[in-house]
Amino acid sequence: MPPSPSSLSPLPLFPLGSVLFPDGYLPLRIFEVRYLDLIGKCHKSGAPFGVVSLTEGAEVRVAGAGTERFAPVGTLATIRRFESPQPGLIQIECIGTQRFEVRSSELQKHGLWTAVVEIVPDDMPLAIPADLQHAADALRRLVDTLEERQRMEQQDDLQLPFVEPYRFDDCGWVANRWAELLPMQTTLKQRLMVLDSPLMRLELVGDLLARNGIAG
Repeated sequence: MPPSPSSLSPLPLFPLGSVLFPDGYLPLRIFEVRYLDLIGKCHKSGAPFGVVSLTEGAEVRVAGAGTERFAPVGTLATIRRFESPQPGLIQIECIGTQRFEVRSSELQKHGLWTAVVEIVPDDMPLAIPADLQHAADALRRLVDTLEERQRMEQQDDLQLPFVEPYRFDDCGWVANRWAELLPMQTTLKQRLMVLDSPLMRLELVGDLLARNGIAG
């Protein structure tokens, strides 16, 4: 369940070279010492951690490299599947929940970032207008195709890039799923994620779909 308070302190951060959207699916393979303990504790307590998009630096720390820098708005991630196939390796599946804004951050001595954050309100449910219905229809066709392929190949353990419940009638949900899928720079994905208006986000996604010849 997403946290109820409007702020979380301190929240452990996981800087990545990608953007996690609310309701998004995120698999992670963890082997860095600084994150093994973090993920283990979050799994045991059921607490979320924060995913933020890197603006400088790399996901895996390299000796002599500069300090990571990351976007000021991220998304909480909750662990829904946890596996440790061998010592020093954890594989997890996470779901994005709520966005948050970093108010202050601190780099701990062992290399883990923590932050004081404020929760960003969820998108308000918003019906898809007629002129953007093509975006929802195209997404539904894609999901149907992927699910059919999963059945045909009898791969029940094949994880689709989305998790239920599907909300093909909601602007924010449809926009977020397309933003995850479409080929675009991470900086543009971040700009879409932080938009307050789910309708504007879907309008921009609709333009991108048309440019990619997917729907229009």
